[in-house]
Amino acid sequence: MHAEILIVGGGPAGLMAAIYLARFRRRAVVVDSGASRAALIPRSHNLPGFPNGLPGGELLKRMQQQVEELDVPIIRSTVNVLEKCDGGIIAAHERGTLTAQRVILATGIVDRQTPLADWTGAVRAGELRYCPVCDGFETIGRKIAIVGEIGHAAGKALFMRVYSSDVALIPVGDARDDVRRRELAAAGVRVTPPLHALQRRDGEIEASFVDGGSERFEIVYPAMGADVRSELAIALGARHTADGFLEVDAKQRCGVDALYGIGDVVTDLHQIAVAFGHAAVAACHAHHSLPMRYADASDAGRR
Repeated sequence: MHAEILIVGGGPAGLMAAIYLARFRRRAVVVDSGASRAALIPRSHNLPGFPNGLPGGELLKRMQQQVEELDVPIIRSTVNVLEKCDGGIIAAHERGTLTAQRVILATGIVDRQTPLADWTGAVRAGELRYCPVCDGFETIGRKIAIVGEIGHAAGKALFMRVYSSDVALIPVGDARDDVRRRELAAAGVRVTPPLHALQRRDGEIEASFVDGGSERFEIVYPAMGADVRSELAIALGARHTADGFLEVDAKQRCGVDALYGIGDVVTDLHQIAVAFGHAAVAACHAHHSLPMRYADASDAGRR
């Protein structure tokens, strides 16, 4: 199978790129494994035009419908290897191979989880949340915990003090960090004993500590880091941070000819609105980097 532009990943970033490219009349193909992080969002309240919020799954459903109506194929598969070839890139996926002149990587990240058995149920119920920028406003006045290594979790805990006077940081791993502890104390953030276990109880999450104590919280935010799905690009020599996030230029190029990075896989603010912007920039540049395909008489009357 051949495409002018292959999009790897069918989350908000990848689908937005597909919409742009289809409207540029490019032969685009999406290969998606069905593991978009956006599908876990119970309801996003910072998408413009949706004052009552919109579930992540509903956003994906609407965007997929839009892409399909534009006749862009969505292949349900996982790309395992990308290789350079004359004139573009070959993608090997679970259902075959595909060649493309340009590839837009929108593979995202996978959040590392806390030791909570039913974490997906907690996410659906709004007890476990991941993005303070997205939904901190909805937590005003609630009892909140941030779980993670102090050096990594402190920034998120301080951010959440904007929304609540009752914020605790539950350390995981090394709990020594005197500088951060003083900063947290000055802002009114409690640091509990280190975490032993988490479990759901009566609409809340109960944290058990290594000293034998426990405490319940209305909302818990993990600050455990994430695994970046950037290995396909890195194997081709793409620029990246120590954590694996792709480093891109103003056109979303990551240092490999014909390869772009967009969305959460890029070292940037991990927001749907930002992913949309990445997608628009990459799609426009990819379109203009290829020879133009001009309309002919067969297009008369088409819309």
